Amino acid sequence: MCSIMTACRSSVSEDEFLKGFEQTKSRGPDDSRVIEIGDVVMAFHRLAIMGLTPAGMQPFVRGGCALVCNGEIYGFRALKKELAEKGYSFESDSDCEILLPLWFEHGVGMFPLLDAEFALILYDGRTNSLVAARDPIGIRPLYYGYGRDGKILFASEAKNLVGLTEEIRPFPPGHYYKDGSFVRYRDMTAVKSVHHGSLDEICTAIREKLVAGVEKRLVSDAKVGFLLSGGLDSSLVCAIAARASDEHGHKPIRTFAIGMEGDAIDLKYARQAADFLGSEHTEVTMTREEVLASLEDVVALLGTWDITTIRASMGMYLVCKAIHETTDIRVLLTGEISDELFGYKYTDFAPSPEAFQKEAEKRIRELHAYDVLRADRCISVNSLEARVPFGDLDFVEYVMSVDPALKMNKYGKGKYLLRRAFAEGNWLPDGILWREKAAFSDAVGHSMVDDLKEYAESLYTDAEFEEKRQAYEYCPPFTKESLLYRELFEKHYPGQAGMIPDYWMPNKTWRGCDVNDPSARVLSNYGASGT
Repeated sequence: MCSIMTACRSSVSEDEFLKGFEQTKSRGPDDSRVIEIGDVVMAFHRLAIMGLTPAGMQPFVRGGCALVCNGEIYGFRALKKELAEKGYSFESDSDCEILLPLWFEHGVGMFPLLDAEFALILYDGRTNSLVAARDPIGIRPLYYGYGRDGKILFASEAKNLVGLTEEIRPFPPGHYYKDGSFVRYRDMTAVKSVHHGSLDEICTAIREKLVAGVEKRLVSDAKVGFLLSGGLDSSLVCAIAARASDEHGHKPIRTFAIGMEGDAIDLKYARQAADFLGSEHTEVTMTREEVLASLEDVVALLGTWDITTIRASMGMYLVCKAIHETTDIRVLLTGEISDELFGYKYTDFAPSPEAFQKEAEKRIRELHAYDVLRADRCISVNSLEARVPFGDLDFVEYVMSVDPALKMNKYGKGKYLLRRAFAEGNWLPDGILWREKAAFSDAVGHSMVDDLKEYAESLYTDAEFEEKRQAYEYCPPFTKESLLYRELFEKHYPGQAGMIPDYWMPNKTWRGCDVNDPSARVLSNYGASGT
C-alpha cells in the first residue's frame, strides 16, 4: 500500500496539509515526498512493492505533469513495451511509471484500459487540470472534500482530511474526476449479455478466470503471504497459489490464520487446508483482553461505525499486526469479494433470480465501504499491501453476467458454482471445499462477538442507551454495541457518519432476513456453518 494526497495551495496551509498527510504514514513507511507543481501540493508515502529502487519513488513528473498512484497495474510490462516503442523512456521498474505516458497517449480514455487496483491523482500542467480516478470496485481507497476556498482535496484515507474539509466523501469507484465533474468510466454491475451456458462451461470459465486472477497477483518484487481462514474463498486462493508455486519450483507459500483462544473455528480448518497444501503455516491466537484493548484503534483506523465491518476487522487487524512484526512479508492475498458474487447465507432467501442479481449489484457497488474497506485498512495500517483475486475485473465481470438462476442456492449448498468449479483436480480436501460457510467474525471464535456485545452492555443502562442513540439522526444505533461503535467513530471522525451508506445487514424485505444482528449466526439456515 501507499498513501497519496493532493490539495491546492490556497485550500489549506502547509502545516495543515503535512499534519493530515502524516496520519497515513503507515501505508508507506519506506519513503515520503511532497512537491509543489503549479498551484498544487502533491504528496506520497511509499511502500515499495514493484521496482524497489529509489527510481520508483513518486510523484512521477514528466512534461510539466505530475502523478501519484496507490495501485498495482497488472500486465504493465506489455503496456510499457508498447509505450517504449512510441519513444517513451523509463527510469524504474515501477508499474505506476507508465501512467503519465498513458495519459499523454489516451487522456481519460486510459482508465478503461487499466487492469488494476488503483487510486491516482494527476496534475496536468499543460491545461492546469487536476484529475483523479479510482478502480471500478474501489479496492484502493480514495476520499475527497472541498477546502475553505471551495477547491477540491484528495487523499487516500478519510483521516487525512479530518479538519481540512467540512464533509469527507468517498471517491466513487469506477469514476474519474476532471475539471469539476465526476464521470463513470466502468460499471461492474452492468451486464452486457447474460451467460446461459451449461454448468460445465460456466464452472470451467469460473475456474480458469480465478486461477488467472490469482496468478497475476503473485507477481511482486516484495515477499508475498496469504491469509487463510479455512473457509472456501481464502482456501481456494491459497490452493491456486500453492500449485503455481510448486509448478515454478518455488518455496511453499506462507499462510496465516487467527482465532480466539479457546473456541476458534477457523484455526482447525485453516490447519487442515495448510497441511493439505503443504504451506508454511502460522497460527495466531487472540484473547478477550486483546480484542477489547484494540477496539478503539480498530474503529479509528477503519473510519466506520458499521457493526459487521468492525467485528470482522478485529481478527484481521491482529493477524496482520503479527505478520508485520514477525516477518518480512509485504503483500497479502485475501479471499474478499466472493460472497458478493456467489452469495451469502442470507441470499439463500432471495425470492427470485432477479432479486438475487439486484442484491449482488448493490453489494458490488457498496463493497468499497465494507469488506474492501476492512481489508485495505487492516492490512495497510500494518504497512502491508492487500491483493484481492476475487476482485479481478475479468472475473467479476464474468460472474456478474452468469444467469442468476444458476447462482441461486437451489443445490442445497451455497456458492455451488464456485465449489463445483474446483471439484475436480484435487485442489482442496472435500471437507474444506464443501464445508458450509461460517461468518468471518464468528469463525475466529463465537466468543469474540459475544465479548464485544457483553462489553457494550456494561457501558450503558437501558435509559442511557435510549437517550444517547437519539443524538444520531443518520443511521441511528439500534443496539448498545452499535452505539459504542458510533461514539468511537464520532470521536475520531466528528460529523462524518455519511461516509458509510448504511449498516451492512441482510435484506430485511426478504422473508427470513428481518433480523436485528448482521451475523449469519442469527439466520435460520445457519445450521452447521459455525462448527
